[in-house]
Formats: sequence, C-alpha cells, structure tokens
Amino acid sequence: MIGKKMAEALNNQVNREFYSAYFYLSMSAYGDFLGLKGFASWFMTKNLEETQHALKIYKYLLDQGVQINLLPVAQPPATFESPLAMFEITLAHEQGVTQNFNELIELAMTEKDYATQIFLQWFITEQIEEEATVAEIIHKIKLIGGKGDGLFMIDNQLKQMAAQMNLAAVTATT
Repeated sequence: MIGKKMAEALNNQVNREFYSAYFYLSMSAYGDFLGLKGFASWFMTKNLEETQHALKIYKYLLDQGVQINLLPVAQPPATFESPLAMFEITLAHEQGVTQNFNELIELAMTEKDYATQIFLQWFITEQIEEEATVAEIIHKIKLIGGKGDGLFMIDNQLKQMAAQMNLAAVTATT
C-alpha cells in the first residue's frame, strides 16, 4: 500500500505525462504544418509513448488501491521558432521530466516505499535514453545548419526512427 503523499505525487505525474503527450501532439501538428512529415511522425510517436507512460502510472496507482484524480491538462505551445528550437525545447522538457522522476524516487525513498522505488526505476532508465536521443538530434540539426537539403535528410531519418519506435512498441505489447 502506498502512502497518501506518494499517491498524490504519482497522480500529479500522470497529469504531467498527459501534458507531455499533448505537448508532443502540438509539435507533431506544427511539423505537419511546416511540411516536415518526419518531424511530425517522430513527435506523434512521442505523443503515443507519453500516453503509454501516463497509463502505466495510472495502472500502478489502481493496482495499489489508489483512486485516480484526473487533473486538467495545460495547453502546450502551438508554434515554434524553428525545427531546431522544437528539439531544444524538447530536451529542456525531458530534463524537467527527469527531475520530476528523481523527486518521485526521493519521496519513495523517504517513505520507504520500496515497491514504488522499483516501479519508478523503469522511468529513470527511460529518461536517460530520451535525453540522449534528443541531444543527438539537436547535434545533427546544428551540424547541418538547420536548413536546406540537410534538414530534409534529418526529416527522413526522423521518419525512419518513428517507424522503428512504433515497431518496437507493437512488438513489446504482443
């Protein structure tokens, strides 16, 4: 059984994960608007992934006998300065998510909630991968100057990455 403070903190994380999904959906829409289908696909895949993260925490709370309290989801930004800015904002966002999970682990440790500590470890590992992937994409966009043929090459790479992430997600659920 998890304590009230931990339950509330995890419930708030469900909201943050749904915000992340909404955030990436907005970026996907903007990528489509710019005609960058690969960017749009990559961000749509991130939207689906973040929704799964929210539902993973949601299910954990239910399994722990906690009543879910869904909170309003804030409106994300709708436009972005450039494709590079989209990923720089993404990296900052993911770093904030990492901090949130670190704080959740700290709370679980303080409350001696070992089950939640183990549960949250998956998210910590996931965040390491998230930040590294986004940092690599930023590096590539900066390398090509964020314009022209190089941008379309990265757009193609992002489309392929999204397809691979989607395939991995389907494989993991079967």
